[in-house]
Amino acid sequence: MIDRVAADGLETVRVLFADMHGVLRGKTVAARALPSIMADGMKVPSTLLLKDTSHRTAFPIWTGDEDAPMAGASDILLVPDPATFRRLPWSDHSGWILCDARRQDGGPIPFAPRDLLRAQVERLAEQGLEMRIGLEVEFHVFDVVDPKLDHADTTMPPAPPETRAPAPGYQFLTETIYAQLEPIMDRLRRVCEEMGLPVRTTEVEMGPGQVEFTFDPADPVTQADAMVMFRTLAKEVCAQEGKHATFMCRPKVANAAASGWHVHASVLDRKSGENRFMSDSGELTDLAGQWIAGILAHAAESCLLTTPTVNGYKRYTQFQLAPDRIAWGRDNRGAMLRALIAPGDPASRLENRVADPAANPYLLFASQIASGLAGMDAGLAPPAPVTSPYAEEAPALPASLGAAIEAFAASPLYARVLGAETVTHLATLKRAEWDRYLAHVSDWEQAEYFRLF
Repeated sequence: MIDRVAADGLETVRVLFADMHGVLRGKTVAARALPSIMADGMKVPSTLLLKDTSHRTAFPIWTGDEDAPMAGASDILLVPDPATFRRLPWSDHSGWILCDARRQDGGPIPFAPRDLLRAQVERLAEQGLEMRIGLEVEFHVFDVVDPKLDHADTTMPPAPPETRAPAPGYQFLTETIYAQLEPIMDRLRRVCEEMGLPVRTTEVEMGPGQVEFTFDPADPVTQADAMVMFRTLAKEVCAQEGKHATFMCRPKVANAAASGWHVHASVLDRKSGENRFMSDSGELTDLAGQWIAGILAHAAESCLLTTPTVNGYKRYTQFQLAPDRIAWGRDNRGAMLRALIAPGDPASRLENRVADPAANPYLLFASQIASGLAGMDAGLAPPAPVTSPYAEEAPALPASLGAAIEAFAASPLYARVLGAETVTHLATLKRAEWDRYLAHVSDWEQAEYFRLF
């Protein structure tokens, strides 16, 4: 890898890791410093693992309490993974490399997201199984009218840019709309392909400026790495074009449609490669039934990992191609779990439609494996599939991030498979976000009460 950097004439390498929210953070090093980084790692402040979505540190690091995570803003070590190195097509003098976060002595950090996913993959391997995941990601691309960079706008978090739609919306999969969006779609696709991210389709979605990219299936860690790369490259490439890419679930702009992240997953036999969800009859295999039952049984407590933002719960509305309750159906886009299982089809899989595009992919995929394995271990049987997903008597998904936090914090499953320290850490970060939301005086409150009382 070092030889490749030299041969390509790269000047800098961005040494990065995914934080608790799946946001890439790190430092940029001169190419000549890369050998020492590869040998010894790179130190960064531990507070990068302690920040909420406003970039505030959510833990009391200055109290002198040795039990506080990363007390004193001490360093952690980033250990580069050479397999993730990419040259950046939109910055041809620079490259990326993803890292694992470690303690300074090289020991594991209990709540490091990449390691949490690896641990669940290893648990699945102990059962002689492996997972394949396909990415199907909706997001918005808008033209930037005002980047909002006046000093008064540089708050925590910063003011959002003012945008406009690049094309009319609500013309789903319409060819003429694709033609209008083709220049930016082509730019993003070509960048992905140059970086080895296997784009399968690029599509016009429902809302103005809403698009979807899908990618060929791969193992969970590879796909989680791909997702954090894709979200970041989409934002950086679009910014070069005077546009703003956002994976926010439901942007507050006129006529916007909510975006979802549909996770397609199958479970294979590690030795034979046989898809354990496939059957000759098209009926559920025992494993598929247990997997469905496990995901449904633990859906509410998993929502902190699948839908980790305040905004994501505003997508759970009826008749909008999004779930509002915990149920499964056969090829039914209104159900939380959509079973795509046909007789003898080697691509038989489950599509979980619950996720927020802003979710941390390492934690999202870990939740799916942990829930599916719990269904297997308990020998659970799934309920009957739904045909009217918005009318069936099925448990509702959590109505808010606050409800999801409480369900996750009380979960025996996640205390066992992730550890109590990780559960506390994640719940603390998300409570900081939720508490700030509750303290904010909204436009609705002002309109409702300011004149009346």
